[in-house]
Amino acid sequence: MQAVEITTPGAPEVLQLVQRERPVPGAGELLIRVSASGVNRPDVLQRTGNYPVPPGASDIPGLEVAGVIVEGDAAALAAEGLHLGDRVCALVAGGGYAEYCVAPVAQCLPVPKGWTDLEAAGLPETFFTVWSNVFERGHLQPGETLLVQGGSSGIGVTAIQLAKARGAQVIVTVGSAEKAQACLALGADHAIDYKSQDFVAEVARLTDGRGVDVILDMVAGPYVAREIDCLAEDGRLVIIAVQGGAKAEINAGKVLRRRLTVTGSTLRPRPLAFKAAIARSLRHVVWPLIESGQIKPVIHQVFPAAQAAQAHELMESNRHIGKILLDWASA
Repeated sequence: MQAVEITTPGAPEVLQLVQRERPVPGAGELLIRVSASGVNRPDVLQRTGNYPVPPGASDIPGLEVAGVIVEGDAAALAAEGLHLGDRVCALVAGGGYAEYCVAPVAQCLPVPKGWTDLEAAGLPETFFTVWSNVFERGHLQPGETLLVQGGSSGIGVTAIQLAKARGAQVIVTVGSAEKAQACLALGADHAIDYKSQDFVAEVARLTDGRGVDVILDMVAGPYVAREIDCLAEDGRLVIIAVQGGAKAEINAGKVLRRRLTVTGSTLRPRPLAFKAAIARSLRHVVWPLIESGQIKPVIHQVFPAAQAAQAHELMESNRHIGKILLDWASA
C-alpha cells in the first residue's frame, strides 16, 4: 500500500509518500480501505519528534480515518453491529496516513447518514476529544457557558456545535475578524479577538462579572492564570494541549475560595476500554445530532495524500478554519 512516512523528524517536507506493507488486523480489530484521513495538531508534533508514538502503535502518522471495512474479527464486528463493506470512521493510535489502516473495532463508528467519507474522516479525533473533555471531564451542563480557546480550530468548531446542540452558551477566542465571523455562523454566542482584546476583561463584560463555567484550553502556559480569573464559582478549566508552554503559575487562593477545578487529559495513550466507552456515548448521544443536521462538517481544505507536507504547512500557519483532510482517492 501507499503511505505517508516521516522520513526523519523535521519540517513538513520530511513527509514522503512511500510503499509500506499492508497491515493485518488482529483480535478485536478491523482493516479499513481508507478514503480520507484527518490532519491534526498531534501529527505535526509527531513529525517534529515531539510526540512519541505509543507502544505498539504504527509509526505512520494519522489519528483518524474513514473508509470501508475490508477485513476484520468477525465476532468483534458482530458485537458492534458492523459488517464487511460498511463505511466507518475510526479513531486510531497511528497509521492513518495510509491506503489501509487497522483500527480497534470498538473505536469505529458508522459514517453518519448523509455524510461522505471525506466529511466523516474529520469526526473522530475532535469528537472523541471534545466529548471526553468538555462533557465528561468538564461536566458542561445545559444553560452553562463554555469558553473555547481557539474557536476556529478543528477542536473549536466541534466544541461550538456540540455545546450549542446540548443547550450551552459558547464564547470563543479567535485571531481574526474572519475567524470570528465563521465561529458566530456556527452558533457561537460571542467571539473575542485575542490579538486586539483582553479576553479576561471581555469574558467579565459578557457574563456580567460572573465568569464562565467551563474553559477548553489548548494554550496553557501564561493563559492558565488568566483563565482562572475567567471562571465562575465551581468553574472547571480543562487543558488539552500546551501550545503556549507546559509551565504555569497560578493563584491557589482563588482556586480554593471559588472551588475551581483545574484538570486536563491527552487521548492518544488512553486504553482501548476508555476510548470504546467514548465511542458508545458518541453513537448514542452525538450521532443523532449529526444525522438530524444540528452538527455540520466544517472542512477548510482537502489535499491529495501525496501533498501531506502542504497540509502540515497549512496546519502550522493557523490560517485554517475547521478541518484539514487528506484524500486517498487519487493516491
